[in-house]
Amino acid sequence: MKKRVMVVDDSRVMELQIRKLLEGSKFEVAAYCENGEEAISRYEEVQPDIVTMDIIMPGIDGLEAAQVILEEHPEARVVMVSSLVCDDTIQDAESIGAKTFLFKPIQKEGLLKALEEALA
Repeated sequence: MKKRVMVVDDSRVMELQIRKLLEGSKFEVAAYCENGEEAISRYEEVQPDIVTMDIIMPGIDGLEAAQVILEEHPEARVVMVSSLVCDDTIQDAESIGAKTFLFKPIQKEGLLKALEEALA
């Protein structure tokens, strides 16, 4: 059975890219949310194995959304995804409980490695 991934990103292109990169792997996109509010409200319904969470989005940003999800569901596995390369952002993600950090542009090898790390 494939592991279910919820993609949270305000770019539909990113969701389609992740979906394509996961083809032929043990992961599948179970849901797509275009903002943090939607991710928070749909997490329980979707019950994903892993969430990929963009940081910069309109409304609630990815760090805040991840924090809410992790407070409500401590077992959640969140992989932060961003084009931001900033030590503070990485530390913030780790402090709220994100499993790992993935930098854009996303490559298949890096994505699969991050998802595996999140499951470990």
